Amino acid sequence: MSASLAFARRLASGTPIPDPVAVVVAHADDETLWAGTALLRLSGLILIHLTDSAPADMADAARLGFATRSDYARARSDELDAALAVLDARPRRIAYGLPDQEAVAHLPDLVARLAHDLTDVAAVLTHPYEGGHPDHDTAALAVRKAAARIGDRTGRAPALAEFACYHRHAGTRRFGHFWPDAGCPEQVRPLEAAERARVAQAIAAHRSQAAVIDGWCPQAERWRPAPAYDFTAPPPPGASLYDGFGWSITAARWRGLAEAVAA
Repeated sequence: MSASLAFARRLASGTPIPDPVAVVVAHADDETLWAGTALLRLSGLILIHLTDSAPADMADAARLGFATRSDYARARSDELDAALAVLDARPRRIAYGLPDQEAVAHLPDLVARLAHDLTDVAAVLTHPYEGGHPDHDTAALAVRKAAARIGDRTGRAPALAEFACYHRHAGTRRFGHFWPDAGCPEQVRPLEAAERARVAQAIAAHRSQAAVIDGWCPQAERWRPAPAYDFTAPPPPGASLYDGFGWSITAARWRGLAEAVAA
């Protein structure tokens, strides 16, 4: 059994994991939505956010009534504090502070920073490459490249697992499920009623994202060992969800920026 599959199975078991583990996410709320109950079971957790969750174009900030991008970023951080308190999670936190939607433009630096910050962890949990959000895809690529660099340097790369996130399915956003990969079977853990209620309360703490989340709450946790993606090709669903959002970053542009690192 691979170390990554073994780690995914431990996550799905619902038991405490004392090993040093990093959760690498793109935005404040990703950890709550996709790894909620796991956060309190990971006693040696390092939680790394690649962005400050605030796009540079101010569209989201203005729609929500924030006067500046920094005000919006601060609100997202405060919401994260509240969500982690609900989950009784006390990770060591590291924030890279990049603008939302722009992480791919900083890939070389991200890989270098992650290769440093992940050196001593046994395993890393992050996003899949599924075209749901450009920063999610950047996290997937940067973590893999950083892990490979750690393996080359130390002879011991961390195990890599993914949480189910969201992707384009039948023309809409599908939450909380993987795009299937036959070589990387998912490990599913149904949540008990008390766990669902606690995660729902934590998700509600991300008040600014209520319209995006739209009342969704996980009924189960889903984990899998990280597949060997071809990041120079379109994501496995074939189309990227964010190409329909009118953003300046498109899937084709993302692959162009990622190609030098992904090759």
